[in-house]
Amino acid sequence: MEKMNASMWQYTPNNSPHPLPKSSFIISNQEILSLNLPQMTEHEMAIDSIKEAVANAMVGQEKLSEHLTNNTAPSMADRKPLLLLGELANPFQLARLGLGIIPVVTVRIRDLCRTYADSLDSRLIQPGIHHITMARSKGWWELTHLSFVTVQQMKSMIQWLGNGASTDWRPVKPNEGEIMLEFDPELRHPTMESMSSQGNIEICNDVEPDQNGPKFDINQVIVPVHTRYGCYDSRGKIIRNYHIGQRDFHSNYFRKGSSMKWQDILTTL
Repeated sequence: MEKMNASMWQYTPNNSPHPLPKSSFIISNQEILSLNLPQMTEHEMAIDSIKEAVANAMVGQEKLSEHLTNNTAPSMADRKPLLLLGELANPFQLARLGLGIIPVVTVRIRDLCRTYADSLDSRLIQPGIHHITMARSKGWWELTHLSFVTVQQMKSMIQWLGNGASTDWRPVKPNEGEIMLEFDPELRHPTMESMSSQGNIEICNDVEPDQNGPKFDINQVIVPVHTRYGCYDSRGKIIRNYHIGQRDFHSNYFRKGSSMKWQDILTTL
């Protein structure tokens, strides 16, 4: 990824949140910069070691830690890991919030999936955008984004998701699934045909590609989840964001089912 003005990143509400970056980056109020995080051979690392590795990643000719210091931004030690499941991972939208510098790395989640919240945000388009939340999904894996943010940045992001409503979205720490750094920008994802049902449980039967980055404790990661209605329930099935795009979901699925309560789709601490 080359340095570019954040306002030039492609964004269309009808296609939200895509396109999303395929590699690690940092965002400011004006610019997107590439974050060169070297691949690591460790199978598992503590979250503090992950943060240290990200702090040593290169932004042009300087380390991220130096870049933060030179721009009077909070250090990595003062930041918490927050998953960006959808709209907030789009550089155009993230920069619009004016939250200052935010480092973002690519990660793989396992036994978890991104899915549509059963709600509409009509601020940018009518009838609205469906934001993305998280649910358990046995055997599933996918690429997503992990940011490192201050507490105030996190509060602002979650408040934005809920359009100021303090009860619609909530930051939680998952108590299931796995997460790891991901270094393959073209990571193969499960096919729709690989999904099957065993009673009331959907299972992915596809074979996951080998792990290529260190795992770390998902209990230490924060994720915004939609707590008012949870996720969309398509006749007992979860609509995975990777398989069904924004327009397809709204035209062919939304309002034809119900909702799943967030406590029933994700175990948290």
